[in-house]
Amino acid sequence: MDFTFIASTMVTLLKAVPTTLILFSLSIVTGGLLALVIVWMRTSGNRVLSGFAKGYIFIFRGSPLLIQMFLVFYGLGQFGFIRYSFLWPFLREPMVCAVLSLALCTAGYTAEIFRGGIRAVSPKEIEAARSIGMSGFLLVRRILAPIAFRHALPAYSTEIVLMMKSTALASLVTVWEVTGVAQRLISQTYRTMEVFLCAAIIYLVLNFIILQGMALLEYSLSRHRRAAPQALKAQAAS
Repeated sequence: MDFTFIASTMVTLLKAVPTTLILFSLSIVTGGLLALVIVWMRTSGNRVLSGFAKGYIFIFRGSPLLIQMFLVFYGLGQFGFIRYSFLWPFLREPMVCAVLSLALCTAGYTAEIFRGGIRAVSPKEIEAARSIGMSGFLLVRRILAPIAFRHALPAYSTEIVLMMKSTALASLVTVWEVTGVAQRLISQTYRTMEVFLCAAIIYLVLNFIILQGMALLEYSLSRHRRAAPQALKAQAAS
């Protein structure tokens, strides 16, 4: 192991971390918003909307992300109405194509995770909210959404970590994030072990930070569950 080379490689790869974080953040935010729309369609009760949502989820969960990315990057330009539209200056950019493909893919998984969280909400809690006059948006904001998100959070944190690792595929469509820069260094130096070791350490640190953040969020959303046992202990002690 050449530790001098490892140090210089780490510095070079760290310069690509902002690109990875931008790619990851835009994909998660866009995919999350799209997932909310898919969940609404899936649970709307409308057969057409529900059928479309089921088909979307099946396609994007059932096909490889790499193929989806290649179809977006190489395939969209083959359609004239896209190539000659106002969208083409954006869609021909590798970063936009990578974000779009990652967002479309994670939306399918996230929609099912959110739907599972919604189904975990007890009907009694919804009935209790309606009995005191809550309905529509207020019920969703105060009861349904917080409880459903709390139930979905463990599975959603796993999806977020998988998306961080999936950003490595963007290097195959010429987005120079951490993995892309690592591959370019390998082609220049032929030192695979050291370069990929540095890249793996960076991804491990990023995922550790993400998991710690999600754990803190889950902890803050579960304060009522910690308060109940403490209250019971206080009653027993008195």
